[in-house]
Amino acid sequence: MLNNIEHLLEKYENGETSLKEEAQLKNYFSQETVAPHLEMYKPMFQYFIVNKKEQFTKDISLLEVNTTKKKFNFKWLSIAAVAVLMLSIFVFNPTQSQEDLITEADRADYENAKAALALVSQHLNKATAQVSYLKVINTAGTQVDYLKEINDPMGRIFNNN
Repeated sequence: MLNNIEHLLEKYENGETSLKEEAQLKNYFSQETVAPHLEMYKPMFQYFIVNKKEQFTKDISLLEVNTTKKKFNFKWLSIAAVAVLMLSIFVFNPTQSQEDLITEADRADYENAKAALALVSQHLNKATAQVSYLKVINTAGTQVDYLKEINDPMGRIFNNN
């Protein structure tokens, strides 16, 4: 009998027992005397026996089921708002002001960069003034295209139809 129970326990642990074999295990472990090396399984099988007898006894009406909705919990919303506020104060409140972070070397570099960009801008404006004649050449090119149309009146008539 003991060898049979050990064999059924091995099958049970592997998930290979039938309902009849599990009933045999429950019957064995519901007895007062169990083999000492199998005592550790007794609470588990006794739990299964007790749990099987439990039943849900609360009445559920249809009105309760239909009216039960998740209510918005403003307590958690307020806690989240406080957390966001504290985080924003911590993140956006630097320990030093921006002016304290700028050194004299940074100011000198800024002035040098500003002077260099002003020089580049001045030369760029001169170059733009010198290239303005290209606009006149572009206008002349379109006029030459118009003259080509006047020289070929038949091509102009056929292209429009």
